[in-house]
Amino acid sequence: MPLELLTPFTKVELEEENVEHKRAIGLFWGNFNPVHIAHLTIADQVRQQLHLEKVVFMPEHNTEGHVCRMLELACEGKEGLEVDSSRCQLQTSSIYETVVKLQQAHPEVDFYFIVGGDMIAGLERWEHIDEFLELVHLVGVRRPRYRSGTSYPIVWVDVPLMDVSGSLIREQFHRGIKPNFLLAPKVLAYILKEGLYV
Repeated sequence: MPLELLTPFTKVELEEENVEHKRAIGLFWGNFNPVHIAHLTIADQVRQQLHLEKVVFMPEHNTEGHVCRMLELACEGKEGLEVDSSRCQLQTSSIYETVVKLQQAHPEVDFYFIVGGDMIAGLERWEHIDEFLELVHLVGVRRPRYRSGTSYPIVWVDVPLMDVSGSLIREQFHRGIKPNFLLAPKVLAYILKEGLYV
């Protein structure tokens, strides 16, 4: 009769060691023009609720370099919040191509792609949406006035509701209203210094 060298407890420990533990990183795509307190709150809440290593902001456009600079200022000193430097170049690839490159470069990472609830209704129009959803876990953040129904697999996260938008802030600047407390202080100072949105 063969001698059993491994105890049941040793077997369990070996099986646990063989389980692949992937890193979990959030990707937050958006306009961020300008980045405001609702963006920062969403990123931080999703990071903590889903136990992500970090959340990386991925600007859709980097208007004259200002969007990325404001994101960098907003993320300074904020635990687990970063800006994707590749999205800050003059020539940026599509979001699908960007995520494909990230997956190829970091196969050890599970990516959680964060979008606002207002964008969920238009998912079927996204480029390569089916292939895209094979690369990431889609995280939906509920927003005021937007319904959250879709047939796509989504991890829904509830965050404190703040009806703040970039368009609201740009309109306030245009009207001569300083949106105190809706922006990180360094972002507000940068906007005033550069004379943006007037």
